[in-house]
Amino acid sequence: MSRDPQAALMALNRFGFGARGGASGDLVNAASDPRGFVRADLQRPAAVRLEMPTLQPTPALAEVAFAYQAEVKQAREAAKANAKAAAGVADGKPAPPAQPSNSKPASAGVSNKMASMDMPAKDNADAQVQANDAAKAPKPLNVIQKTFRAEALARLQRALQVDCGFGERLVTFWSNHFCISAAKGQLGRMWAGSFEREAIRPHVFGRFSEMLMAVEQHPAMLFFLDNQQSLGPDSRAGQNRKRGLNENLAREIMELHTLGVGSGYTQADVTSLARIITGWTFVGRQGKLGPPGTFVFNANAHEPGPQTLLGKTYADTGLAQGEAALADIARHPATAKFIATKFARHFVADDPPPALVARLQDVFRRTDGDLKALATTLVDSDEAWQAPLTKMRSPYEYLIATGRLLDHMPEEPGRYLGGLNMLGQPLWSPSGPNGFPDTNAAWAAPEGMKLRLDIAAEVASRIGDNVDPRDLLELVAADAASQETRQTIQRAESRQQALALLLMSPEFQRR
Repeated sequence: MSRDPQAALMALNRFGFGARGGASGDLVNAASDPRGFVRADLQRPAAVRLEMPTLQPTPALAEVAFAYQAEVKQAREAAKANAKAAAGVADGKPAPPAQPSNSKPASAGVSNKMASMDMPAKDNADAQVQANDAAKAPKPLNVIQKTFRAEALARLQRALQVDCGFGERLVTFWSNHFCISAAKGQLGRMWAGSFEREAIRPHVFGRFSEMLMAVEQHPAMLFFLDNQQSLGPDSRAGQNRKRGLNENLAREIMELHTLGVGSGYTQADVTSLARIITGWTFVGRQGKLGPPGTFVFNANAHEPGPQTLLGKTYADTGLAQGEAALADIARHPATAKFIATKFARHFVADDPPPALVARLQDVFRRTDGDLKALATTLVDSDEAWQAPLTKMRSPYEYLIATGRLLDHMPEEPGRYLGGLNMLGQPLWSPSGPNGFPDTNAAWAAPEGMKLRLDIAAEVASRIGDNVDPRDLLELVAADAASQETRQTIQRAESRQQALALLLMSPEFQRR
């Protein structure tokens, strides 16, 4: 181990997802050169991309979703027609025309009911048991659910297998910063994973302005914040329809994505930006403006004329008007301050060292928002290594750290998704556009800690007899483990209890 074993723990917990179990040797590798261990992730920019044959691009997912919705609608309409026809027969009305041979006759339900009346009592009871069992059986997953679970599994497996995890931590940070919600309709659930893969991951080590543009033009973000419904009041579409301007996306761009609250912009600026980005939409199921599910600029919905934003006037150049406005906002001094503060708060402390924030802010401005330079500055700063481990792991970080320690690679995401739901951080589904909270107050509440203990106990009950928690403690913290934690685990009444206590220890919960 290094002379400062705490630095090894810091490298894995503050910047990554914790040490892996098995023969990974993560803690030993981190101890030999803690900062170098973290920096290594910055030298592998392609490693944060997530490209697999089973994960489809957004337009392809849109076509699948639209086809599924059409099938559901058709089946619902057919069911209504059959019910109406059956009701007509019961009322003595003429029978409807014969149905296609591949569907059940409308009177099938009546015939089956009469047949069941003639069945022996035992057979009838067996049929009822079978019917009850069928009702209790889980419903098969539809294509929307299957897609979400496939995306979730790919993300989970990547986080569980990476060496340090700094790159993946950066992905989760930016994905939460530019969040959407899978809870908003079927398209939101279908696109949650592809949004992160396409708008976030390729730019984690690129420029902030490039990530910003990719995010705001992605169909998932446009759908999440309703910009496809926004029409310029004086546009051709706005004059022909009752709908008007929708300021959701413009407001969140300024308040949550770039400048931050209290940075000096006004409601008039929000309205101006909303007008500037009218026409930013995605192609719907009809495909009139291009392939369904692709970003498109609809000139008919765009508010004509110049717009003044933050004291600067932007000429009406169509799509380029909005792109120019976003580029300027990305380089605004308030954006540098907002991003630097949030970045330091996430990785270091709820109240980050002012000197560190100032340094990150300066690097952001000098490098034109180079996010690799921002991350490198964080890793190279003494403040990031000297601040104590006081941040509580989020539920996602906690579950991933648990899976890594226990050397568990899931073949399906159910346990992790269920755990995230239970702990209040459902995957890709924050309750609002501000994302999940990033403070101790949010995750260290008594009820939340009790739920973590419940999960730790459940995990321990399943596998506690097959592991030695004392060995796992050496993988988690080694010489950095406190004497109190060591004694608590040694004095446990069983391996199961010891494992649960380890998973709840400060060395495991804090980052």
